[in-house]
Amino acid sequence: MDEKRRGLRFLFSAPAEVAPENSPSGGIAARIVEVSPHGCYVETPAPFSVQTQVVLKIFNSHEYFEAKATVIHVKPASGMGLEFREIKPHFRTILQRWIVAALHDQKKT
Repeated sequence: MDEKRRGLRFLFSAPAEVAPENSPSGGIAARIVEVSPHGCYVETPAPFSVQTQVVLKIFNSHEYFEAKATVIHVKPASGMGLEFREIKPHFRTILQRWIVAALHDQKKT
């Protein structure tokens, strides 16, 4: 399956929770391994189906990020690619800060 990406993704590791928008209590624990301004890749043994609309929460040190997203790519029993649909301005600022830090870390290596 071809995966279309918008822009670069950066290595980023943080715990997360992903829940279907129509069932917020049905959240699953996951780990973010890549992030971009447009989406992220989530490792989880139980990914949701393509086109599922979800609420994503990422926890990193003393901050957290939240966005509505759509599952656009699935690797069964491995993870899923998410495309952000709606990010509140406060959370967009946090995401931008994390991306700048990830870019800085990648330049060191």
